[in-house]
Amino acid sequence: MADSSNSRESKRRKRSRRHNPDGTMTLIEHIYEFRRRLGFALLAIVAGGVLGFLWFSNRVGPIPSLGDLVTGPYCAIPADKRFPKDPPCRLLQTVPFEAFMIQLKVGLTAGAVLFSPVWLYQLWAFIAPGLYSRERRYALTFVGFASALFALGAVLAYVLVPFALEILVNFGGDAFDTWFTGDKYVSFVLSLLLIFGVSFEVPLLVIMLNRVGVVSYAQLSKWRRGLIFIAFVFAAFVTPADPFSILALAGALTLLLELALQVTRIHDKRKARRRGEEDWDKLADDEPAPFDYVPSTIDDESDTASGGRKTNIDDIT
Repeated sequence: MADSSNSRESKRRKRSRRHNPDGTMTLIEHIYEFRRRLGFALLAIVAGGVLGFLWFSNRVGPIPSLGDLVTGPYCAIPADKRFPKDPPCRLLQTVPFEAFMIQLKVGLTAGAVLFSPVWLYQLWAFIAPGLYSRERRYALTFVGFASALFALGAVLAYVLVPFALEILVNFGGDAFDTWFTGDKYVSFVLSLLLIFGVSFEVPLLVIMLNRVGVVSYAQLSKWRRGLIFIAFVFAAFVTPADPFSILALAGALTLLLELALQVTRIHDKRKARRRGEEDWDKLADDEPAPFDYVPSTIDDESDTASGGRKTNIDDIT
């Protein structure tokens, strides 16, 4: 029992920033840590899926049920264009357990979104020990903005789904009535939400690549027309064949890309001004930069976080 207790204490020390500030682990310890973090993340997703499954058929105070939210765009189609024409509005189940599997799929998706801070934290906790303090701040910023942009893209897609469906169901004229099967319709809606959400991450990726020095504003400004063209081509390929979805996604991506370019422009101007003040550009190619790079300790980081005057040397790079 004593050996087991000491082993657990040793593992906790390995994971602690206080006792192991540089995150040093063996390969086996990294694998065990990955397994532990993955287990917690999967538990969070399963717990969220259970709540989402229950939410599918039940309202939560003023919040509509998940089933009503999912079928809302379909029920927004004019009654003379869908079947059955009389209320209530229903999807079609063609095989046994289809409704159960749809409820499970939608519940798991909603649970993964609602519990995303939990499993994103587990991902963050796994990679953070190997990062410098400045990189950790970048990673936290990236996760925060990525979550907000994904939600914004998904909301935009949800708003556009009724318009897209109304255009698509009108192609057949009066020769067809629309009665979607539950599985096909839910897959269509979820894929559209996912496409818009992931697409909204592209401008953030551009900013992060600029921050780490992979691309500069000068390069991006030369590529502006090409990037806009690629955005329209991408929108035409990944969205349904209706102009609302194509123009909405392409227009939103264009605006976000332009905003990302302006952010990179400001960053590069500040970087150039800082380099000019430090006269690093005047150094010869074989001359070392005039700073003493010393890895920081946990005390340095705590002093900086508490508002002290010590400088975290990790932030120089």
